Amino acid sequence: MRYMSQQPPSFPTDQNLVNRVLAGNAVAFGEIVKRTEGLVTQLVFKMIRHPADRPDLVQDVYLKAFSHLASFQFQAKLSTWIGQIAYNTCLHYLEKKRLVLIDYTDPSPPEGSHTRDPTTWPADTPAVETLLASQDRADVLAAAIDQLSPLYRTLIGLYHQQELSYAEIAQITSLPDGTVKNYLFRARKQLKDIILRTYQRDEL
Repeated sequence: MRYMSQQPPSFPTDQNLVNRVLAGNAVAFGEIVKRTEGLVTQLVFKMIRHPADRPDLVQDVYLKAFSHLASFQFQAKLSTWIGQIAYNTCLHYLEKKRLVLIDYTDPSPPEGSHTRDPTTWPADTPAVETLLASQDRADVLAAAIDQLSPLYRTLIGLYHQQELSYAEIAQITSLPDGTVKNYLFRARKQLKDIILRTYQRDEL
């Protein structure tokens, strides 16, 4: 179960921070960056392979967020809105470079999989499932995730590392909830296959 911590009363709300930034308070925008940099970095690093381009993209995300802040309507969390900007910025980068967002040649979910929880691993791979919840084999997991398509890497990162809900991921990526679940199933299946191809079961 995902736990939402309660913030102390003095913790500035999204609206408070936005109002302060629009009133000219640069420190308030620094607080926005501090609250969202983990999410933005996760998105940029998962979607963009070239390390040299990542800092410029992160900077571009926050420049866009700052310049469009007055248009934010509070229909979602501020972090989700900035996540959308980060995702779309990276998407534009991939399109401009003519890079693949998702590999459509990957195996589809098995027939009848829509009746199962698409976030569960096949029952015969408990060792691989454990990797996502443990730091013991972080190097193994990171190397395997890096072999996935940009969208699959991103979904794995948002769900398992940022611990976002399906609804939040759907808002960021503009994908339907069902598509997010379906792609997560495919991403995890590919991840399982990569790990089991690379490592013996008794090594995990």
